[in-house]
This record gives sequence, C-alpha cells and structure tokens, in this order.
Amino acid sequence: MSKFPKGFIFGIISGSVIGSLIALLYAPDKGATTRDRISYRLNNYVDELSSLVDRLQKEKGIVSDAKKEGDLVVEEAQKRAEDLISEAEKLLENIGDTKGDDAKGDGNRNN
Repeated sequence: MSKFPKGFIFGIISGSVIGSLIALLYAPDKGATTRDRISYRLNNYVDELSSLVDRLQKEKGIVSDAKKEGDLVVEEAQKRAEDLISEAEKLLENIGDTKGDDAKGDGNRNN
C-alpha cells in the first residue's frame, strides 16, 4: 500500500466510482432499478473503504508499538552505556590512587 501515492489510490477509487455511475445511468433499466444499483454499489464501496481504514489504523498501531519498543531499547542501552562509563571512570580513579600510593610507598622504602 505504501508503494503508491495517496493521490494515485484516490484517483483509482474515484475513477471507478464515476465510471460505475456513468455506466449505470446509461443502462436501459428503470430509474428505480438504477438508483438501487447505485445505492448498493456505494454501500459496497463505503464498506470496503471502512475496512481499509480499519486495517490502516491497525497497521499504524503496530508501527507505533514497534517504535515505542525501539525507544525503550535505546533508552536502556544508553543507561547501560552510562553505567559502564561510570564504572570505568571509578576503576581508572582506583588505579590512579593505587599507583599514587605505590609511588609514595616506594619512596619511603628507599629511604
């Protein structure tokens, strides 16, 4: 459905409706029969259009749910990355403190 532009699909639908109406108006039936046919076909088109709208709304909901899930995954990944960076910074500080303590201890041992 997304392969075709909305205008193209609207043109197909409106062209088929107009063509059907013209064909019915030129048919050799009585006016009442023609009106019944037009009413029947319009009801069919309305039903088809309603089902199409419902299907599109469901698909939109699916896409929306997938986007929400994707956003949650990204947020969780960002939080984990921040936690890992924080832990790495703490480890580097500890390593720096340990080296500083070793340097002080080495100086005292040599004296």
